[in-house]
Amino acid sequence: MTNIVKLPRPLVGGGAPVWETIGKRRTVRTYRPVGLELGQVSQLLWATAGVTGGTAYLRAAPSAGARHPATVFLVCNDVSGLERGVYVYVPAEHALRPAGTGSFGEPLAAACLGQDMLARAPAVFGWCVAPEEAARKYGERGTRYTLMDLGHACQNLYLAATALGLGCCAIGAFRDEEVNAIFSALGLRGAVLYMATVGVPA
Repeated sequence: MTNIVKLPRPLVGGGAPVWETIGKRRTVRTYRPVGLELGQVSQLLWATAGVTGGTAYLRAAPSAGARHPATVFLVCNDVSGLERGVYVYVPAEHALRPAGTGSFGEPLAAACLGQDMLARAPAVFGWCVAPEEAARKYGERGTRYTLMDLGHACQNLYLAATALGLGCCAIGAFRDEEVNAIFSALGLRGAVLYMATVGVPA
């Protein structure tokens, strides 16, 4: 599982009106047993961290100093065209780099205090940050800015999911050591700070 997975080109025009999308946005914790299409995952990743300008620093979600210190990852439980496993998003290539195969939903749900939507949702999006990346430009203040960055990114994910007729639920309650152990074993650097499930609303 070493090949980069190129994602379908994201749509950058049309779609649901922004004001209508904001008005419809809700947290959705219950999903139908239906997988996601790779095109949907492509759109969600692009909305969360995709490149929108002529440089990799210009992205869909703002970041203090255009640092973008977080690594965006995807836990694939049921996405067409993808093996079950964990993938790292590569914004500059709009592609996924495989990190590990297998079913991670159940152990992840257990590490997240029994929130079983992490096992039932077809996709889990997450952000991890190495401390030195957060502090590289802004020192101790960088931690605060990084948390702001993740809030911007997750809100974009919520709105993109809503526009696609999907449901999203942000995950902040988890046992840090257990969650970090799952992903550090796959080579992801830093601490997982935030996650979100996405699926077809029940």
